[in-house]
Amino acid sequence: MMVSFLDTNEGDTITDFFLIRDREIKRAANGSEYANFTLEKNMELVPARLWDITAAQKQQFEQKAVVKIEGIVTLYRKQKHVNVQRIRLLNDEDDVKITELISRKGISREELWHELRMQMEDVESPPLKEIIKRLFSQRLIRDKITMLPASKVYHHAYYAGLLEHIVHVTQSAYQLLPLYPDLNRNIVLATCILHEIGKVKALSDPVAPEYTSNGEFLGHTVLSIEMINEVAREAGISSDDEEVVALKHCILSQAYETQSVAPKTAEAVFFYHLKQLNIQLNNLNVLAEQSQESWMYSPMFKRKMYIQKKD
Repeated sequence: MMVSFLDTNEGDTITDFFLIRDREIKRAANGSEYANFTLEKNMELVPARLWDITAAQKQQFEQKAVVKIEGIVTLYRKQKHVNVQRIRLLNDEDDVKITELISRKGISREELWHELRMQMEDVESPPLKEIIKRLFSQRLIRDKITMLPASKVYHHAYYAGLLEHIVHVTQSAYQLLPLYPDLNRNIVLATCILHEIGKVKALSDPVAPEYTSNGEFLGHTVLSIEMINEVAREAGISSDDEEVVALKHCILSQAYETQSVAPKTAEAVFFYHLKQLNIQLNNLNVLAEQSQESWMYSPMFKRKMYIQKKD
């Protein structure tokens, strides 16, 4: 298997499997067509170019296809990309899974799902427990929660990133709740578990995620509230139930800079900062994995951030 693209030099040869994250067909000055690819493996994005692409290749090598390439690392305007010499589709004899290419190294979907199931059991409030049970008893929700990224690019933007985000925010709550005994533990845990449930309807595909029409029009926060309201009605839980209202308030105020609802309870304030801590530190961890530099510009922070490289 190849070394990281970040560690290659001009003239090096790369031979490996990638997911085609994006593709653009262009026409050269001589009239022939070529393809610009964005290839992906373990969150590393590799720009690549295939000259003189044929009609058959245009049909084969589309977005979301898994390919094996052999190419030469080339510098163009001081930026590295791969000039593809040979390319083919993944076949049945290749010991490669697409989920391995779009996953972050060290993330175990199975272990995270087991942890989330245990976290659900710790919610003792009858109405909140029933809402969680009814939502996660739906196969489609379970499958999407365990596969989708948490976002397209903003945070945890990789296979099972949504599951990792939910589990880690909940784990952080476990660590800090003993310091704040006046908080309603059930509301905090239920919020951690359900705060992004709407993303199963907002995002369409774990391989090359795009926003659905409902995701674009309403956003995942509104979709989360709608899903909670629906199962609460089915269970005969009053819309005025204090804990359910408190849960929905925490969810609605999770990103109050862009929402109309600001945190107005201790639980909402507590959860807001847990979520932001997880998102921001994840952003720095991902920057460290994708860069060889000590200082990197972060669109999230809108400034250069110091990246401490691990030995």
